[in-house]
Amino acid sequence: MSLFAKSHFRYNTPKSGVLMFSVRFWGVRGSMPCPGPETVAYGGNTSCLEIRAGKRLLIVDLGTGIRPLGDRLMSKDYWDGPVEADIFVTHTHWDHIMGFPMFTPIFSKDTKLFVRGPVSSDEDDLGSIIDAHFSHRYWPVKQSELAATIEFDEIKAGEIDLGDGILIKSEYLNHPLPCLGFRFEFEGKSVVTIFDHEPYPDEKENEKVLKFIENADVLIHDSQYTAEEFKNRAGWGHSSFEWVFESAVKAKIKNLIFFHHDPNRSDRQLKKLEKQFRCRAAKTKTGIKTAVAWEGLVLDI
Repeated sequence: MSLFAKSHFRYNTPKSGVLMFSVRFWGVRGSMPCPGPETVAYGGNTSCLEIRAGKRLLIVDLGTGIRPLGDRLMSKDYWDGPVEADIFVTHTHWDHIMGFPMFTPIFSKDTKLFVRGPVSSDEDDLGSIIDAHFSHRYWPVKQSELAATIEFDEIKAGEIDLGDGILIKSEYLNHPLPCLGFRFEFEGKSVVTIFDHEPYPDEKENEKVLKFIENADVLIHDSQYTAEEFKNRAGWGHSSFEWVFESAVKAKIKNLIFFHHDPNRSDRQLKKLEKQFRCRAAKTKTGIKTAVAWEGLVLDI
């Protein structure tokens, strides 16, 4: 697997019989967008991944990173034909859904979106929570006025067979709001996303998550804090670089991507952490590779 494809990598519609499995990062921050001179290298948009599995387009989360993704999908040199996508929402905290009103394809009548995510409220379903962002008190266009066809489905931990050889597994994580981790499996390869998760107090629960991520080709994991920072932030629903690395080694992960960066984490600090954990990975002699996620990073699996 080529872990670091060029940031300007351009997808093409696969030729007949040629299968493709890849991930592109459009938003890598947690909590809130943070544009500015200190975040240029790694990016300041919140959570959004683009996954290609054969001819299918999958999107994970609707953070502000989905705005540039939408603009590219409407470009003929990037996507051929109407936009049809399966969107998986990890949970409905603001930083993971706030970009959806700026997703250009929702204004096209040819767009078809199927949005899945966990139940997060006794009062409102998934569609209602997303719809609230299109209220005129927040946004000039109501969801009912959008041209695209959008369907919502509330899901729990389990499995979904999308067809075309794509299997999606999901597992609940430790977060103040119900949150799902996803395991995307295609052609014998796997990509796992663990966003907004902190260690369980109960080791049996931690073992359940380890089993869920075990032997993944790529693990993309929330590492918003360092171990020292986590001491004062327990209960907030995020992990530390150190704990994530130890878990990845235990689970025999091939490629670990640190993700959901703290909005106050500068490019210089992220670069230092990346170097630190690459050195630590080399010392394990397990073959695990590590990287800090940046906007534009493409993983060709």
